[in-house]
Amino acid sequence: MPPEVVLEVPQGRFELRRFPRRDREQLRAWDAADDYLLHHLHDEPTEEGAETWILNDGFGALTVAMAARQQVSMSSDSWLAHAGTQANLDDNDPGPTVRPPRLLTSLEDPPARAGVVLVKIPRSLALLEDQLHRIRHNLQPGGRIVGAGMVRAIHTSTLRLFEDILGSTSTTLARRKARLVMCQFDRDLNPGASPYPTTYQLDEQEWSLTNHAGVFCREHLDAGTRHLLAHVPEAIEARDIVDLGCGNGVVGLVAAHRNPDARLTFVDESYMAVDSARCNWQELFGGRDAAFLAGDCLESVDHRSADLILCNPPFHQQSVMGDAVAWRMFSGARKVLRSGGAMLVVGNRHLAYHSKLRRIFGNCDVVDSDPRFVVLRSYVRQ
Repeated sequence: MPPEVVLEVPQGRFELRRFPRRDREQLRAWDAADDYLLHHLHDEPTEEGAETWILNDGFGALTVAMAARQQVSMSSDSWLAHAGTQANLDDNDPGPTVRPPRLLTSLEDPPARAGVVLVKIPRSLALLEDQLHRIRHNLQPGGRIVGAGMVRAIHTSTLRLFEDILGSTSTTLARRKARLVMCQFDRDLNPGASPYPTTYQLDEQEWSLTNHAGVFCREHLDAGTRHLLAHVPEAIEARDIVDLGCGNGVVGLVAAHRNPDARLTFVDESYMAVDSARCNWQELFGGRDAAFLAGDCLESVDHRSADLILCNPPFHQQSVMGDAVAWRMFSGARKVLRSGGAMLVVGNRHLAYHSKLRRIFGNCDVVDSDPRFVVLRSYVRQ
């Protein structure tokens, strides 16, 4: 059955869809935590004229509902969340009397000091820690802070971060497996400076790599990427190389080091990942040409523009596990590669990427494997 697309809350009735939009989508664009938070805000209304700052709105449920009545800024590290929120705003026009919400990346502070801050609890504790430090510097005196998440996402460590950085914190009773986090801002609390971004040493190259809080494996090189690095080709004729799902850019950086005449493009849907890759590139390669793109897989990359695509695909979008992202990456790579171009992929063996690559490219070679990981190569026939 198709998912429910209409969210009915005290703020109104809104049609909401996930992004990217698919004909047979089986999941809703909001969860019980969104519904719980919106009902709570209606029961305890905010001060008239107070600007609301929303963090980590998945596909715009909170932003769309709140924008109908007041000024809203929404911050997210996800390009897909921005695109989904904008699409749902377009479908639910609040009218000409309300200023359009501001959509900000996770690296931007809101343009005005917020009176109300709503935090959808992210999967990453590091990202939450970084965001709470940012909230501390952008909250009006007397401002309200309310978090929301599914019970499985709210742990003792989650609440401790709120306590240590912002002030006294409690939770509500669970409702439909969702909870609210109520935080009282303490202006006198001194949590110290944010520890982000962090760095780690890439021993093979003696490089120190910068990582923003939202970057996957920000403290060390993950095992899958280590496998892929061992097979990044050297001194090939590739003019254009793409690091797809780049994270901090380590795969593309190694490819650039081994192929000094190639032009690199770094792509990720995380703004923090793309900025980490940009920082590391500038540190290691200075003025050498490269492109850095936040977007949905390879949608913003020209067709037939690359000779080699390197990829360690994620197997989740936000909190949803699955292979939808990998399918889009592989299908996009088939369009972006030139004749004779190749895609090199690493993944857990159980994900069966070989069958997907063979279906899309018509071929797939096993480059390397061990009990946990497999490195695969597919190419566009000449």
